[in-house]
Amino acid sequence: MGRQMGRTLFEIYHDTELQTQHHKFRISGPGIEALKEANVAGKGGIVVSGHFGQWEAIRAAIKLHGLESGAIYRPNKNRHYERRIFTAIQAGGKPILATGQVGTRALVRHLRQGGIISILLDEKYSEGVRIPFLGHDALTSLSAAQMALKYDLPMIPAFGIRIEDGNAFNVIFEAPVPPTDPVTMTHAFNDSLSSRIMANPEQWYWLLKRWDNV
Repeated sequence: MGRQMGRTLFEIYHDTELQTQHHKFRISGPGIEALKEANVAGKGGIVVSGHFGQWEAIRAAIKLHGLESGAIYRPNKNRHYERRIFTAIQAGGKPILATGQVGTRALVRHLRQGGIISILLDEKYSEGVRIPFLGHDALTSLSAAQMALKYDLPMIPAFGIRIEDGNAFNVIFEAPVPPTDPVTMTHAFNDSLSSRIMANPEQWYWLLKRWDNV
């Protein structure tokens, strides 16, 4: 896991270069077509993933299809790291929106204007709902599903899985999660991410304190 995370961070630091390495991306799955169809209809979309594989490969793949996805991120207290990482992830697509009330308002505007946003949903959210993740209940945010339902947008699980000794990425855009209710939709995403992690456990950044007893 440490080796994979080191490579991931290095690639994100050099995201501008990563965006140009088109030969590294193997893009598949019905979700990318769903994003394009929504775009044609004047709508945006919500792409959901986790700290797994190379998550910036997802936004690079979206760019390869002529679209652009912003992202939600949590600002870092180390100002030197923060400056470097913020500049880097902007290369993957804009807007880059910080967590919090200001970022949430900007996110709503972005989605209502037909924008795409990418969100990593595998962090513990203290105000969330307990939903199974890797076989254990985990406090999970319902925000992605809530926004997808409120603004009639596709919620698409996507994963940038390392292949070929980690030098290339199998970027899979799954079918949009059926629009039902926030808990059911988020449960479906957790199940999807769990199955990807079980297949490639070394690619998940498991240092996150995901469960109450960890």
